[in-house]
Amino acid sequence: MTDGQHGTDGGTRTADDLRRLAEQAGRDLEDASAEEILRWAAGTFGDRFCVTSSMEDAVVAHLASRVRPGVDVVFLDTGYHFPETIGTRDAVAAVMDVNVITLTPRQSVAEQDAEHGPGLHERDPDLCCALRKVAPLETGLAGYDAWATGLRRDESPTRADTPVVGWDARRGKVKVSPIARWTQEDVEAYVAEHGVLTNPLLTDGYASVGCAPCTRRVLEGEDARAGRWAGLGKTECGLHG
Repeated sequence: MTDGQHGTDGGTRTADDLRRLAEQAGRDLEDASAEEILRWAAGTFGDRFCVTSSMEDAVVAHLASRVRPGVDVVFLDTGYHFPETIGTRDAVAAVMDVNVITLTPRQSVAEQDAEHGPGLHERDPDLCCALRKVAPLETGLAGYDAWATGLRRDESPTRADTPVVGWDARRGKVKVSPIARWTQEDVEAYVAEHGVLTNPLLTDGYASVGCAPCTRRVLEGEDARAGRWAGLGKTECGLHG
C-alpha cells in the first residue's frame, strides 16, 4: 500500500541498459560530490528516480531536494517505529520541498501476529524484516528505475564497499548512495550548516534508528549499527543485500 503518488515517465530502458549505466556512473562519479551524484541521477532518470529514507535524518532527502525540488521520498512505515521517527517523517513532509510517500506492509502488526504468532521479530527477525520492510519496498519501487539511499561506508564493515552508484541486481534497479564516502562528521557538519531535520533519538544515545523493538542505544566504542538487533547476530534488515 502507498500513501501519496509518484509520477513515472514511462521509462524505456532495459535492465541491461540500467546495469551498464550504473557500472559506468559508479566509476565516473566515485570522486564526485553528493550533489553531483544526485544531479546525475535526477537528470538521468527524472520521475523514475526516488530517495528512500528511514527518517533517521533527512540529509539525503535535503540534498536531493536541492537538485530536484519535489523529489519523491519513500518511507517504510513498518508499524513498529518509534513515535519520534513518525514525527520526523511528518516534519520532513511539512517543511521540505519533497513528496513523502509512505509504504506499509500487506498486513498490520495485529494481522501478522495472528498468522505468525506474536513477537515474530524476536523469534525470526529475518522473516519479520522480509514481511515488513523488504516486500513493501519492492512493491513501492516498482515505478522507479533508480533509488537513492543514505548508506555510508563508515557505518559498519558490511557497508565498507558501498559504491556511490551501483547495480541492485535483485530488484533490477540503479542504487545511488550519494553520501557513501561521507563520515559521521560530514553528516553532522551538513546538518548544522543547513538546519536539516534529524530524528530526536540521535541525541538520546541512538546512533542508528530502526524499529523500536529491535533498536537500542549504543555503548561507547561501538559502531553505529551495533544498536540494531543486538545479540541476534544480525546487522542488516535485507533492504541492502
